[in-house]
Amino acid sequence: MKSIRPFLMFKGGASEVIDTYASWFTDFEVISKQLIPQTELIALAEICIHGQKILLNDTQQQHAFDFTPSFSFFIECESEQEVHALAEKMKDGGQALMPLGQYGFSTLFGWYQDRFGVSWQINFNE
Repeated sequence: MKSIRPFLMFKGGASEVIDTYASWFTDFEVISKQLIPQTELIALAEICIHGQKILLNDTQQQHAFDFTPSFSFFIECESEQEVHALAEKMKDGGQALMPLGQYGFSTLFGWYQDRFGVSWQINFNE
């Protein structure tokens, strides 16, 4: 096996996803990006968020499925302020699956689905 990475398929708008995530995370890099000829759609892009490489694209195929919250990115934050800042960004156009709170397993935790349908668990432990 050469590698294993998450792959996110969007029904258009992958460029906006990349721009948005670049504004959310300070440790963000676009490694590569290829467009579908004669379109603004992404054929394949590779991004890196804090060392985690992620592939993504825009699909041109019609399908009945989308993202499910059962797959999520789990972020270990360095402070409560970082959790609050990310939660605010993720709520904008998205939704709280578990609003920020103390659920007995961490100091501060929240689970959000962003406006693109991607789920994020954000956590801080003292």
